[in-house]
Amino acid sequence: MSRPPTFAPPPCARSARLRTSRGEFAVLDARPTGERAPSGTGLLLPGFTGSKEDFIAMLAPLTEAGFRAVCVDGRGQYETTGPDEPDAYSQRELALDVLAQVEAVAVDGPVHLLGHSLGGQIARAAVLEVAATPAVSPFRTLTLMSSGPAQITAAQQQKVALLSQALAQLSMAEVWAAMRAFETPEEAAVDGEDLRRRWLRHHPQQLITTGRQLSIEPDRVDELAAVPRLPVHVISGESDDTWPVPLFDRMAERLGAQRTVIPGAGHSPNTDRPRETADAVARFWAAH
Repeated sequence: MSRPPTFAPPPCARSARLRTSRGEFAVLDARPTGERAPSGTGLLLPGFTGSKEDFIAMLAPLTEAGFRAVCVDGRGQYETTGPDEPDAYSQRELALDVLAQVEAVAVDGPVHLLGHSLGGQIARAAVLEVAATPAVSPFRTLTLMSSGPAQITAAQQQKVALLSQALAQLSMAEVWAAMRAFETPEEAAVDGEDLRRRWLRHHPQQLITTGRQLSIEPDRVDELAAVPRLPVHVISGESDDTWPVPLFDRMAERLGAQRTVIPGAGHSPNTDRPRETADAVARFWAAH
């Protein structure tokens, strides 16, 4: 679980509802201050159990670099509602949501798409959805942050399976209490009311369905590598308990992608080392 340092947006950002052809989504919309026009727009997708706030500490550095950054809660995540039907959270449905979100924010041309963990695999699916059609791509670049080439590790699959079993039998509040019992003292010390409130507002079916998807995701790296004229950036921390770091290295090689390792960061460099991560993202965006 990513633990953002705060849930309060910085002065450069505002909480908003993004209206799209597939419904409304809760977003944080950050823009450069003053009269400065953005150099480009980035759409940032959070990971499993996460939310738009996972990028909150990156927003000021990204806007200082001249970019607009829109962080989104996907359907069933935190402040975006979702239906009860499992099929509503299939990877393709979530990818189609991303395409609608891109259409809504792409006022200045193609968008820089970034996905963290689960968000990276949804982002990849959105790119491949467009690549299968004759449509002009709405993507300027793709950044995969701590998002591996295929399914999560066997140990993480077991954790997700246990979580799904609990979600099918217990309330969200009961599951939260159970998860807290297994946390380290360091983790528990930073788990405030904001994290609890976010957890309670996630739709359990969204977690069950996307957790299963993470556990069965096939390797689609070769498909992504075949997408023409799409600069790709692979970012991770120097350690990761969801995909081994060497997998990110090999994925970047297969994609011909830029590779960045954030020192001192784990699976969530966006919250572990937000300034360094934002600087790396901004440099990549500025180069394209």
